[in-house]
Amino acid sequence: MNRPLGFLVLLSLGVVAFAAPLPPAALSDVLDVDYRSLVSAADLHYDHPASRSEEGMPIGNGRMGSLVWTTPTALKFQINRPDVFANDSASNSFPARHTDYGSGCGYVDIDVGGQAGDVFSGETFEQKLSVYDALMTARGRAVNVRVLAWPERDVLAIEVDDERAQPEPVIIDLRMLRSGVQYIAGKNAALARDHAVEVQTRNHTATSKFDIRSGRIVLTQQFSEGAYYDSSAVAIGVDGRDAKASYAGDSTVRLSVAPGSGHFTIFVGSAASFDPHKDTAAVALEQIDAAMPQGFAILCETTAGWWHDFWAKSFVRLHSADGVADEVGRNYAYFLYLMGATSRGVLPPRFNGMLWFTNGDLAEWGAQEWWANLSCYYNPLPAVNRSELMDPMFAFYSGMLDACALAARQQWGSEGIFIPEVTTFDGFEKLPDDIAAEMRDLYLNRKPWESRSERFRAFAETKLPHASRWNWKDKGEWVDGHWVFTDKGGGPFGQVTHIFSSSAKIAYLYWLRYDYTRDEAWLRDRAYPVLKGVAEFYRHFPNVRKDADGKYHIHGVNNHEPIWDAQDTQEELSAMHGVMPLLLRASEILGVDADLRPAWHEFLDNLASLPTSDALAAAEGRTPAGPDVWVGGLPPVRHGDLSRPGLVPTLYYDMCTVETADPAVVKLANATYDASMRHGVDAQTPVSVLSRIGVTAAHLGRGEDLKFLLPNQLRCLEPAKEFCDWPGIGEIAVMRNRLTMREGPGDTEGERLGRVAEALQEALLQSEPPVPGGDPILHVFPAWPKEWEGQFTLAARGAFLVTASQKQGKVEFVELFSQAGGECRLRNPWGEASVRLYRDRVAAESLQGSLLTFATHAGERIIVVPAGDNPAKYNVKIP
Repeated sequence: MNRPLGFLVLLSLGVVAFAAPLPPAALSDVLDVDYRSLVSAADLHYDHPASRSEEGMPIGNGRMGSLVWTTPTALKFQINRPDVFANDSASNSFPARHTDYGSGCGYVDIDVGGQAGDVFSGETFEQKLSVYDALMTARGRAVNVRVLAWPERDVLAIEVDDERAQPEPVIIDLRMLRSGVQYIAGKNAALARDHAVEVQTRNHTATSKFDIRSGRIVLTQQFSEGAYYDSSAVAIGVDGRDAKASYAGDSTVRLSVAPGSGHFTIFVGSAASFDPHKDTAAVALEQIDAAMPQGFAILCETTAGWWHDFWAKSFVRLHSADGVADEVGRNYAYFLYLMGATSRGVLPPRFNGMLWFTNGDLAEWGAQEWWANLSCYYNPLPAVNRSELMDPMFAFYSGMLDACALAARQQWGSEGIFIPEVTTFDGFEKLPDDIAAEMRDLYLNRKPWESRSERFRAFAETKLPHASRWNWKDKGEWVDGHWVFTDKGGGPFGQVTHIFSSSAKIAYLYWLRYDYTRDEAWLRDRAYPVLKGVAEFYRHFPNVRKDADGKYHIHGVNNHEPIWDAQDTQEELSAMHGVMPLLLRASEILGVDADLRPAWHEFLDNLASLPTSDALAAAEGRTPAGPDVWVGGLPPVRHGDLSRPGLVPTLYYDMCTVETADPAVVKLANATYDASMRHGVDAQTPVSVLSRIGVTAAHLGRGEDLKFLLPNQLRCLEPAKEFCDWPGIGEIAVMRNRLTMREGPGDTEGERLGRVAEALQEALLQSEPPVPGGDPILHVFPAWPKEWEGQFTLAARGAFLVTASQKQGKVEFVELFSQAGGECRLRNPWGEASVRLYRDRVAAESLQGSLLTFATHAGERIIVVPAGDNPAKYNVKIP
């Protein structure tokens, strides 16, 4: 077997549904939502062709996807999948940064001819993406094309309608990403033989092969290195017109479609597998066989139907007089479209490109995942009432848990699990025992870095330098067949080597998946092992110890990327303070591990406090200056500025939100926010792509700041130091498809869209508890600009769907659908005024006070309005 058993089992879990909360018959009894009108505001319209491939329009079914762009006579595609990787964690073939690769399956070019002039240019050109129907159309000179990605199977369907007086042949080329005459950096390509090309890169082999089967053309890729294997296939067939298949050179196989008036359909199927016994070409052809009998009209109808159901699961509608709120709302809908189009497979899309790669294997940052980046896409999803979109991410991390448990022991001498900040899809390779022993001594600062053995140096030589385990490696070059590199000057430390808090952040999302659905099977089988594994890692980590003050302190760790080898860093202490209460609550809910709870309580009760500027000044023998704020950590430190304000407690684990009970925490949070935004917040305030300052503002109730922070992040109004400096890109620019290439060449992504979506949702609805692990309290419009209108339906913790409306600075009503039953705690939107509850359209009890608490049963709909109001008063059509 080429993959660990746990990996293969958990890949299957990615598509196995746990118990779903009870869905409502309709989202709202009060609001009549016109989803087509609302969502269509996010459509893309081009009146001239994309200026570069990365500006194409995105089409995907969650498992395969492509941008679609044009040349004067052709439509262009690169077929991508999230489950295609050239290598795994054990690779010894890609020691140069950015050279590992994946996702790409093949190029597809559909040339409609142009002897009578360019087709896709001039005044007749129009390209449109309907995000409500998930249908892309391109209009040219007497040639029209429609493109969709069928949700039921891995197929793109392309309908070509030729209305020319003299129709021309249509040429469909399926091209390899690697060819026999192409030189790829760090790779040596062999000459093509028998319609195949083999690219050998040290111990790694990538074989691309063409085939013609029953008049259809096929491209397969096979990647192998040692025990590792992955394969992909793209197959193309035509219906409605005669087509002849042929080989058109070393790197192209072709379908030549006979000229004719009217329309015909091109079907592009794909498949991938880690099983060397699986014929992926046959699977890709099966996708076509399933789609072709349907015909384009039926595929268009069923695809639109799937997406219409998708859109009806929640909504956000925003408006402001200046149009800024409306633009935020359009980008929000577009973000949901991107996730529906990319996150329905067995693995998540890569952060650096999603499924929108257009340049073959070229992608800055290679093929690994950084949690700080991947979180842009997944942190917003618990509230969107589409939990299936999170399944690929959970399958990704659950699939590597055995490897993460082994890494905790081998690399750190701890228990539990260690989920790294940067990782391949399978986590970690198993280390030789002697390498593991030396690694522990080096990475825990027990052995001088300079005294590492030659065997350790040689073992590290060819390892992936971006991976957390090896991230102390810097640039290098090939010298006499060896990769000669330098380290980053921090001994065993690099940007992501000693980050453990990513494990806790991921565990927090496992908890949220439970808290939003109240699915105890999920909590028991999937979330609890992660929560326990992360907590036990910290508790047994050799550099966590009780010091003379009787408190547990953590030594020799990073504060995410900027600070290396410090004590009591904010990231790591926040993780411990945050994840331990969640573990305790989960243990109580499930009735397990009661014998461990005393030890967990003792650890939590005696954890050191988060580092503050006053504590840092005392440690450095200085007099404190300014208000006390959270900072990065305490000395000693190897690299980085400890005094920089940090806001981690306002972002994770429910440590500080609008419902936080501890006033000292709230005071520290606000002081830190003010120090971080020392120039105030206005229309010129820069917000970097990865920043979560909008989430902080929402959790602190600063709605007036959000009316600037949200649009500024969408516009990529970045600090000057964060401008891109890659050749050909310059400053961060938002392309017409609302994507950027902030991550570098080949990396067409939408990270900032996810960050804005998360902050927006927290501004509209929070359902956090007053303390980590506590009972959630629903709070509508907790941080909303007074001059912005808003209506929404979003998911909330406790398994509620919440619909609410605010106009002219006042909340009109709150509507709740209880998916699992149980008690609801709602912060009174009207202060302490009396309210009336309507249960399933019947007037029920009245309540009063700041916190409204009432029972619900599964499937019940409850509307809350001010006393004397009738819900019918707010019946309106949206938008």
